[in-house]
Amino acid sequence: MGLRRLLAILIIVCRYRIDLLLPQDKLPLRLRLLLRCGPWRLCPAPALSRGQRLRLALESLGPIFIKFGQLLSTRRDLLPDDIAEELALLQDRVPPFPSDQAVAVIEKALGQSVDDVFASFDRNALASASIAQVHCATLKTGEQVVVKVVRPGIETTIGKDIQLMQSIARIVRRHLPDGRRLRPEEVVEDYRHTIYDELDLQREGANTSQLRRNFAASDILYVPEVYWDYTRRNVLVIERIHGIPVTDVETLNAQGTDMKKLAERGVEIFFTQVFRDNFFHADMHPGNIFVNCDDPDNPQYIAIDCGIVGSLTREDQDYLARNLLAFFHQDYYEVAALHIESGWVGENTRANEFAAAIRTVCEPILEKPLKDISFGQVLLGLFQTARRFNMEVQPQLVLLQKTLLNIEGLGRQLYPELDLWSTAKPYLEKWMKERAGIGGLWESLKRQAPELSHQLPELPVLAHQALSRMEHEHRQRHQQVTAISQMRRQMSQQGKRQHRLRIGLALVAIALAWQPLSSWAATQDWPILAAAGAGLILLLWH
Repeated sequence: MGLRRLLAILIIVCRYRIDLLLPQDKLPLRLRLLLRCGPWRLCPAPALSRGQRLRLALESLGPIFIKFGQLLSTRRDLLPDDIAEELALLQDRVPPFPSDQAVAVIEKALGQSVDDVFASFDRNALASASIAQVHCATLKTGEQVVVKVVRPGIETTIGKDIQLMQSIARIVRRHLPDGRRLRPEEVVEDYRHTIYDELDLQREGANTSQLRRNFAASDILYVPEVYWDYTRRNVLVIERIHGIPVTDVETLNAQGTDMKKLAERGVEIFFTQVFRDNFFHADMHPGNIFVNCDDPDNPQYIAIDCGIVGSLTREDQDYLARNLLAFFHQDYYEVAALHIESGWVGENTRANEFAAAIRTVCEPILEKPLKDISFGQVLLGLFQTARRFNMEVQPQLVLLQKTLLNIEGLGRQLYPELDLWSTAKPYLEKWMKERAGIGGLWESLKRQAPELSHQLPELPVLAHQALSRMEHEHRQRHQQVTAISQMRRQMSQQGKRQHRLRIGLALVAIALAWQPLSSWAATQDWPILAAAGAGLILLLWH
């Protein structure tokens, strides 16, 4: 990390008094002295909340820290509510890099000039973000496309900033009171994987193609086509879409869009991706979603920027669906039991205590009218409960939680009366019925048929081997029991022989020393004689 970068970070820490966000009374003496003697003490604290100060500091530190703040905003288990809410407001506000640099990256990646590849290429960037920027173009075959280009040198910048984050994470783990519980190094490592995945535009192209295939015949979601002939690790060429930004509610209303249907379709898309396809777009913030209003009564979503996706194991799918349904039915004991069964909390957790804690948090929320209930509120309550029971954060569910919160916020913005729970409940019940019913069993058998066809001829041999192993283990256990019994008998006999030997030796010694002992005893007081007798008894005890 260069001296200039460290100086810039120090200035930002001073400007926003980030040192005041630390629990100084709980810090080790050395850190308290450092904080009290640092140059930031000379700067007055700005008249802002702690969340606002942290958000503005991250925005000042640059795109990599902005991305990190966005990730942290999804980890409600690690942050106080006010800070998490403020970090959720972080937006990429990055000026575009020069177009000649973009052209140079494209030409180097494709091995051709932009004039040879495209019929036209707009050198003015259409949009710019922390990782890449986008230019409009037209292929020689006439298709309108957008060209996404990774920022030159961004990988080096990311590497340096991540090294700094790792150093800070180690300090937090060692010196903050909750350092170990917060697992800062794990958070930074998750971020490192996420950010480097976003740098690989071929991965984004593959994600886009998969999502497009999943919704190929759908009238609720459209995903643009990827042009693989012109796509490389740092360049992505994709179909240009034309739609209304989902945040432009005024235009959508002016078009006569059915906002209720649009909001409900957002929920349907989410649950379809998670439970039907097990492949979901995990970065569905408003900037990545547009609406096709060619038919306002039947609006269709358009999704772009599929750099971050998520998936669940079949077990996590099942547990998640059963958990949500249990919440719908306010069956808190079932929720607690599922958390223990799935391993999300320790197996030693008492289900009734965990259920009581969940009930205490959720019941006041669920007593509200359905339209006033927020999944976000429920998740916040669960995170607070999880801290008490040392619930391990499931990395595979973090992206899902983030996506669900985005969908809910978007849905309520489009249609404030959106009842997320009642919209989702029938879908989940249908999915569980299909999963557990005859149809689900048949699909499972068909899926496993190739494996079963290989295993069936081997079943007799496997059964024989299993029986042989059981018989061998039984013989071994019998031999071990016999050996242990024999050892116990031998030890018992040896103990008896030693006892007889001690008695014999004592009697011989008494016989040989009787006359001097009797003379000695005649001159001694009774306490001394009693002690000698007690000693003799103890010697003969075993």
